[in-house]
Amino acid sequence: MPSEPSLVEHPLRPRTVLSLEQALSLTYATLRFVHLGWRVIRVEGVPRPGERTPGDPNRYVGGPVGGPDRSAYFVAPNVGKEAIALDLQDPRGQDALHRLVRALPVDVFCCNTLPSRYRRLGIHPEQLQAVRPELTWVGISAYGSAAPDRPGYDPVLQARLGYMDLTGERGGPPLPTGVPTIDLKAGDEVFAQTCLSLLAQAESPGSRGRVVEVSMAQAAASWLQTSLPLPDLGEDPATLSRHGADHRQFVPVNVYPAADGFVYLAVGNDTQWRRLLALPRFAPLAEPVRETNEGRKSDRDRLHRDIAAITRLAPIRVLVAELEAAQVPASPITPADAVADLPEVSRALLRTHRPDGLPVRLPPPAVEVPGLPPDRTLPFPPRHGEHTDALLTEAGLTPTERDALWQAGVAAGERTR
Repeated sequence: MPSEPSLVEHPLRPRTVLSLEQALSLTYATLRFVHLGWRVIRVEGVPRPGERTPGDPNRYVGGPVGGPDRSAYFVAPNVGKEAIALDLQDPRGQDALHRLVRALPVDVFCCNTLPSRYRRLGIHPEQLQAVRPELTWVGISAYGSAAPDRPGYDPVLQARLGYMDLTGERGGPPLPTGVPTIDLKAGDEVFAQTCLSLLAQAESPGSRGRVVEVSMAQAAASWLQTSLPLPDLGEDPATLSRHGADHRQFVPVNVYPAADGFVYLAVGNDTQWRRLLALPRFAPLAEPVRETNEGRKSDRDRLHRDIAAITRLAPIRVLVAELEAAQVPASPITPADAVADLPEVSRALLRTHRPDGLPVRLPPPAVEVPGLPPDRTLPFPPRHGEHTDALLTEAGLTPTERDALWQAGVAAGERTR
């Protein structure tokens, strides 16, 4: 009997990605290309007079773990990449970038700077596709080309797009989500749209590369499937207010006290409700009004109190074991610093090593993909401009040309000779 095909046995052709990136949304997107085994080169600026922290500001967020320009917050989304530092405000820096695009050759160019800056940095799709017509060009910005000068970060967009209005305790202040949701959503869109572009090219050999613009605001709005349409569908506006851990539509779904902490219980349908009642501990909850989800919604507050009176008498371990055995979704509240130890996470983790040799656990890939190293270990993030000279050499610049860029302050980073 033939064995099932393995993804690792049929990897995609590795591509080269050049990315003018900073912060999180794009660095996370290009990390997904690293997972595929693709070559990812991050482009950053050169030091300015008096500037102590050149390049991506995220290099300096958190405690230093690999010298002054590689801090803790920077590590996870930047493993496995190369780094070049060029002044793209200078025509000589733009020319060096264009030579990289042509010579490597680059399959995908990405950026997350303001659209109004594209032309003066020499990275507008027309400029780069004039150098390499088959190049896929992808840009992330807060609001897209319709608002080319309007900046925005994840929490600002969470406020703007209603995420903060939906997050927090009932009657309490609006809050952002615990992870930078919109940054990560936009990064996933870059990954998906880039793959679609390359698929389109594969199906139409010789075609021009696509231009993809990802608006973080539009990407965020696309996720409002359970809130945005409801007013037009006659739902009570109160269902859109903050509900804390309580689900707006399904009851009971909430955090409940246990004898030694808290447990999260999620009854998503009437069948699960009947399974809950079949447990002796929860049998007293049975009432005719509670037989349907709509009935339980009408009795929401009293039902929550009744469940809390039951759960607070038992330890978390006992409650979760009983609920899982009855196939009622439930979980303890895992501390954020313990998630890496969960069996469903730990077996999929990636790894790197700090320059001092200490191991670092990294988040797993979203799915298992071809291209991951067999030992699941990726190189530590590059220093600012670590590969500048090597990359310019690969692009065909002579020693004299490279020296001129360094002397003019147009290139920065480490020299290979």
